[in-house]
Amino acid sequence: MKSSTLRTFISVHTWVGLVAGFCLFIAFYAGAVTLFHEELHAWETPLPAVAAPWQEPQPLIDAVLQAHPKAKEDFYLRMPSEYEPRLVLEFDDRHFRLDANGKLEEFKERSQLVDFVYRLHYTAGLPRSWGIYVLGVICILYGLALATGVVIYAPTFFKDLFALRVGKNIKRMWQDAHNAIGVLSLPFHLMYAWSGAVLALGVILLAPFQYLIFDGKLLQLVGPDISVVAPAKAAGVAAPLLPASRLLAEVQRQAPGIELETLVYHNAGDANGQLQAYGHLHQKTVASMAAVALNTSTGKIERVVMPENFSAGTRFLRSLQSLHFGSFGDAAVQWTYFILGMGGAFLFYSGNLLWIEARRKRQKLVQPRSGKLMAQATLGVCLGCVAGVSAVFVANKLGPAGQLPLWEERSYYAVFFGCVLWAFARPPARAAHELLTLCALLALAVPAAHWWSTGVNPLLALLQGDGVVVGVALVSLLFAALYWKMARAVLHRGQHGDPHSVWSLRVAPPVQAPVQQRAA
Repeated sequence: MKSSTLRTFISVHTWVGLVAGFCLFIAFYAGAVTLFHEELHAWETPLPAVAAPWQEPQPLIDAVLQAHPKAKEDFYLRMPSEYEPRLVLEFDDRHFRLDANGKLEEFKERSQLVDFVYRLHYTAGLPRSWGIYVLGVICILYGLALATGVVIYAPTFFKDLFALRVGKNIKRMWQDAHNAIGVLSLPFHLMYAWSGAVLALGVILLAPFQYLIFDGKLLQLVGPDISVVAPAKAAGVAAPLLPASRLLAEVQRQAPGIELETLVYHNAGDANGQLQAYGHLHQKTVASMAAVALNTSTGKIERVVMPENFSAGTRFLRSLQSLHFGSFGDAAVQWTYFILGMGGAFLFYSGNLLWIEARRKRQKLVQPRSGKLMAQATLGVCLGCVAGVSAVFVANKLGPAGQLPLWEERSYYAVFFGCVLWAFARPPARAAHELLTLCALLALAVPAAHWWSTGVNPLLALLQGDGVVVGVALVSLLFAALYWKMARAVLHRGQHGDPHSVWSLRVAPPVQAPVQQRAA
């Protein structure tokens, strides 16, 4: 390859990485956390001491429809699960359940910790209405950065793949780590760049084909692959609503072994009323989703979707979703994705550091301002996200009981923007040490806050067999130790490293120009 072509690829890789890197760091860090969505839901809202008995859905449906007739248009039920044993009905963002005496009660979610962190994953903290589309565009740039990175690294692939040269040359060490993680996890990153763009921008990407090629009929063709069945229009004719037990028995007959998760009702009590039952099957397939749609007044089956009868489009979409969310395996897949996700966050962080080092002017007192600004922005955004996510966990245990969702959200943004401001107010080396120390302290505070709030320490949780509490505590302590060690390393480099670096705390000595000898 010509040197000019290689330089072009390096330039594209660098600038695309810089543009997309900040959002991708937040997306990967938050996404790695929310891989344990169900488990963390049990951590944020502790399970009742006594398991709730099985509840038939129909009494809750009847109570809600009697108190709120408007709910019959659209409502859905979350079926009991291992980490949420209560049956809950939702409509118009309102939540209902039956108390111990069978009386209907409306309640607000005690916490939205996992949902908020998940929102960070697909919006990077931007407003939800358009943040997801920004992340979709970022995923396209992400794919371009991966492609150019492969081209750049290909000539030395086998030579440098497992090289990690630790020593005084900090730039080379970070370059080795960046390259090794990028190449070894390349299939994972390609999948995420592709799936992220499709899931975030799918409808927008279909728009040109919808109107220019398929004469407005494309969505009708792909509709069955996107959703189980289109909601039927109300007939305007009243019809008795069959008991949920009878409808669910029919669902089980049509999809044997289905583990129901969600029941979606449309136009309940209408002749065209519809129930869409969603769940998964315990099969060794990437996509194990199953769904049954049926009429709520006659029980007539409208459609059955199972892995063995997936169309090509359904199999593609559902498999892509399963790959993206890591929902096709058990704990081994979750932890593998978690490690790869954190490695991805490191990839974007290290990419920015390499850019800063590449622009250092050796043996020069005044360093480029661009390097200092990039260092400050990288510290503020990346470490602000790390500290902010830990702050959400702490707020979940220490915030006022009735206002946890508000405190969780505010704690993240307060810490995040505080870190950004601090990074720009301090020299990079000072800010790096101080913000990494903050990250370590907040990570350490997570198990401490849980202990303070619940009275259950990690050792007691281990004896009680509470793997969720123990897992959160161990990961938090591990990350606290990692951030503390990084803070110490940054401080050591600032005190003893190259005085001309933006990470230095030393005053660089003046550089004497060589004295030219006079001609004899």
